[in-house]
Amino acid sequence: MVTFKATLTALRIRLSKITSTKSLLAGAISLLFCASAPLAFANNDLPDLGTAAVNTFSLEKETVYGDAYMRVIRSSAPMLNDPVLTQYLTELGNKLVAHATGVKTPFYFFLLRNDEINAFAFFGGHVGVHTGLFLNADNESQIASVLGHEITHVTQRHLARSLEAQNKSSTATIAGMLGAILLTIAAPQAGMAALATTQALATQAKINFTRLHEKEADRIGMQIMVDAGFDPNGASDFFAKLATRYRFTTKPPQMLLTHPLPESRITEARNRAAQYPHRYIPDNINFQLAKARIQVRFSNYSEEAALSLFDQQLKKKTYTFKDAALYGKALALFKAKRFSEAEDIIDALLKGDKSNLFYIDTKTDLLVQKDAFDQAITFLEAQHELKPSSQVINTNLAHVYIESGKASKSIPLLEELIFLDKQNQLPFFLLSDAYQKTGNKAMEHFVKAESMALGANYKGAIDQLNFAYRLSEEDPLQLARIEARIRQFKQAKSALEALQ
Repeated sequence: MVTFKATLTALRIRLSKITSTKSLLAGAISLLFCASAPLAFANNDLPDLGTAAVNTFSLEKETVYGDAYMRVIRSSAPMLNDPVLTQYLTELGNKLVAHATGVKTPFYFFLLRNDEINAFAFFGGHVGVHTGLFLNADNESQIASVLGHEITHVTQRHLARSLEAQNKSSTATIAGMLGAILLTIAAPQAGMAALATTQALATQAKINFTRLHEKEADRIGMQIMVDAGFDPNGASDFFAKLATRYRFTTKPPQMLLTHPLPESRITEARNRAAQYPHRYIPDNINFQLAKARIQVRFSNYSEEAALSLFDQQLKKKTYTFKDAALYGKALALFKAKRFSEAEDIIDALLKGDKSNLFYIDTKTDLLVQKDAFDQAITFLEAQHELKPSSQVINTNLAHVYIESGKASKSIPLLEELIFLDKQNQLPFFLLSDAYQKTGNKAMEHFVKAESMALGANYKGAIDQLNFAYRLSEEDPLQLARIEARIRQFKQAKSALEALQ
């Protein structure tokens, strides 16, 4: 955080001409872009960033700005803290990253609850995916094609390269235009309004530069997905599906606003896929389970519509996997409070696949719903023995411990989850509840502070730390720890205020 503050202070004078915005998000994003230098690279080769690229916008800066932007997203976007979907997306994303070249930062994949079709990537290896992408994809290869594309935006440092392409623009124009572009990636309606006020957007050269990025991301992204074992036709199939559905619409989905889809792009994707040897790639049931979960729990489907959807799939046998359709029906029955019917289906599914995390999570929900805490604990502790580091198992087990009056047993589980993933707010929420129920008020406030800081609410975090400080008078080590965090949060708060 000291580095973040120092960087912002050095940039403040250069950005003094930028018009202030009322939105913290717009202000934060605008400041992410503040440097320029020449760039040259060949269309069909990996980019040669040269020393100028490294010196003007280092990987360290990308990491710092990525962390800052992620905190603002948590405070302003509908992030989905679903452990099952998060673990599925993370494992899928990491499978692709393992086959990428030029990976210089850790990757972090997250979901936003939004029915619009979109995905985006930004500094620090952050890749955001809208739930609408799952709603509109037919198989896992189509999702993999989008993730491979976004991973390439990160590994090829397209945002940094965009900065360098603006070397002839003024500082204010660079910050305004590229800040608006990144805003457009995450929230196109707000971003397009910002772009409309930026003169530099109209320059054809800048539009062409963006198209070069898209071509490069398509090409390298397909290689990544093929190397990871996915069907290269997933890209062209998904492109064609979007093109057909939105060919005559006046309001295209968000993904087509940020990823233009001319006919040539579909043709290029088909031609590129044809260069790979043909092989049969079966779909993954976990993708269909994730899609069903999103359809029932995180979309605009009503209880009746969700139940009808899966009843029709089962009746007409239009499903890819029968078990996925049954799982969707069980979730719809749960949503309709028809718990015994839902449990019958989940129990049958578990008999066929005892280690499936989707089924385990829903079985836990059913047991908690009927206050069968001892049964839930026995069930989850057995799973924990088999998968001791599973985010899904440990989150569910911690939750059941808290609900059953055994909150103290949840604390080490939650601390381990936080250690493994410091960006996930859900374990912080649960840990705060655990400390509240064990009567440890000081730690309750301390953990709340950390959670608030993850959402860029530094004022609230400092207030919580002050409460914790007053409750920790007999613990000098804890007092020193709190004092250090207060200083850090004050620095971060001042840095964010400088963005407005």
